[in-house]
Amino acid sequence: RDVVVELEKAVRKQNMKYMIALHHAENWKFFPHWIKEYDTADPQYAGLYGPPHNTDWDDSYIHGGVHNSNGKIDVWESQDKPNKEFLDLWLNKAKEVIDHCSPDMIWFDFGLGFVPESYKQKFLKYYLDTSESKGIDPLVTYKYHDMPVGCGMIDLELGRYDNLTYMEWLTDTPVDDGEAWGYMYNATYKTPKTLIHYLVDNVSKNGYLLLNVGPNSKGEIPSEAKEILLEIGRWLERNGEAIYGTTPWITYGQGPTKLEVSGSFNEGKTPQYTSEDIRFTVKDENLYAIVLGWPKNGAVVKDLPVSFRENEIESISMIGSDEPINWKVESNNLYLSCPESKPCEHAFVYKIVRKDMD
Repeated sequence: RDVVVELEKAVRKQNMKYMIALHHAENWKFFPHWIKEYDTADPQYAGLYGPPHNTDWDDSYIHGGVHNSNGKIDVWESQDKPNKEFLDLWLNKAKEVIDHCSPDMIWFDFGLGFVPESYKQKFLKYYLDTSESKGIDPLVTYKYHDMPVGCGMIDLELGRYDNLTYMEWLTDTPVDDGEAWGYMYNATYKTPKTLIHYLVDNVSKNGYLLLNVGPNSKGEIPSEAKEILLEIGRWLERNGEAIYGTTPWITYGQGPTKLEVSGSFNEGKTPQYTSEDIRFTVKDENLYAIVLGWPKNGAVVKDLPVSFRENEIESISMIGSDEPINWKVESNNLYLSCPESKPCEHAFVYKIVRKDMD
């Protein structure tokens, strides 16, 4: 059975995009091929772990080693570079999934950094040309600096940026509260509130959120994960116009809660956002101010940009609420009243409709 093809067909039936994740580039350096008692050193398992190399090393990895700044052997840099046979196999595997599955998106893990640029160029040309012939608008993601700027979208594993960026970017994170990229028994999970805030924060900064959900051995999504996804869906069903098809505003947002570290692997401390934390998105004439806590005493958009004019505001409402919003601009701040009843949970969207200033 080719489960990748079967899954592609099932996904297409649901009118969804299909992504394939490729990790096989790191098979050259990820496994210790020189430790004789491991299967990784056995040539009969090369299809799983990659071909054995540097087999003259001892178990402490020191032969021919390159020392890093901490004086330790850098196992990645010290190994031989991938040979032509391995690189040809890497490229052919990538072509195979393109030919058989026509993916809308190909996601690469860090091993792409081990692949010479000429092979990456061959891959990109093949993927782009093949996708164009099938009417597909393809996307490639990569980590760190594994591709030149403009060749794809940078991916931040378990992390995000702390500010608005000019380029689009992507977070990949699991729905669980650890690092289970598959099914994990007795897993703990992120809350819907945490993930909705994660999504809103990313979108306001020109980013996206790729959420991993690991099914069990029967292909079933765990009930805890399912309920989280449904709760995110309920929020998006009401507030999705502030997310889908939007672009960032002049500034991503405001508020006292800041990320301590920017970039990959910065989920160590989850920000606890408040009603003073606001994120902005824009679509057509609409400016969306997404408040990350219930603003029971009203919300304040502080320090309006110099280009923003009070007389361009046509109306302001909170999505999902029929209650009128009172507002005023004073000392370059926009003051907004709050409805009596919550229209949803987790995050609350003020829709600011603006006039044409011609």
